Amino acid sequence: MSKQDLGTALITGASTGIGAVYADRLARRGHDLILVARNRQRLDDLARRLTDETGRSIQVFPADLGNPAGVAGVEQLLRSDRSISMLVNNAGMGATAPLLESDVARMTQMIELNIGALTRLTYAAVPGFVERGGGTVINIASVVAIAPELLNGVYGGTKAYVLAFTRSLQHELAAQGVRVQAVLPGATATDFWEDSGKPVSELPPSIVMTAEAMVDASLAGFDQGEVFTIPALPELADWSAFEGAREKLLPQLSRAQPAERYLRGVE
Repeated sequence: MSKQDLGTALITGASTGIGAVYADRLARRGHDLILVARNRQRLDDLARRLTDETGRSIQVFPADLGNPAGVAGVEQLLRSDRSISMLVNNAGMGATAPLLESDVARMTQMIELNIGALTRLTYAAVPGFVERGGGTVINIASVVAIAPELLNGVYGGTKAYVLAFTRSLQHELAAQGVRVQAVLPGATATDFWEDSGKPVSELPPSIVMTAEAMVDASLAGFDQGEVFTIPALPELADWSAFEGAREKLLPQLSRAQPAERYLRGVE
């Protein structure tokens, strides 16, 4: 593929917010697009604008990824369309209320979308990427993946899964030409907050990034070869220290005997 023919990027949750900005930026970089979301009208409007402005081929694929039939349709597309070279797993839902104020049925729906759909779509895309010798998976996580106490714990747990899953994909697939990236946004000015029950206007402006700035930073991180990108983090060394501490633990986590502190007083 030439610099201006980068294959097709399939973006979930593409009708608004972060997904729509990814669509704009990737089309301008030279990708054709497949836009996936529930709202057909918004998808059509975005596709028409981007086609006019970029000249790229923009397809729309209305699907509800909270529904097994919707997921199955996108899975089939990922398996069959060999032009797809990038999957952006952006679709998801959130929650801000604490455990005791949350509806467990909604929490289950969130797990199915944030974890289940993302996992199934990745499994549908990656074998083709490996077969074709290259491809990219970008997973939109959140800073609550490493700080779950900031918001609803189930939401944080789903994003911790995304982080762990991306780490595993990187470990398994890097040698096979498949690039992966997990993006960990902080508070971002999208409909997420309104849909989660806390309008973005209630947040301190100093912590809220625009979706445009967030996506631009994330793509800059991608260009720099990052596997994990935290757009708001000022010092990359802080993430490196976090990773270093984690890696130091790895050889210590599984041993034949308990640690000495657990053996004190044992006969």
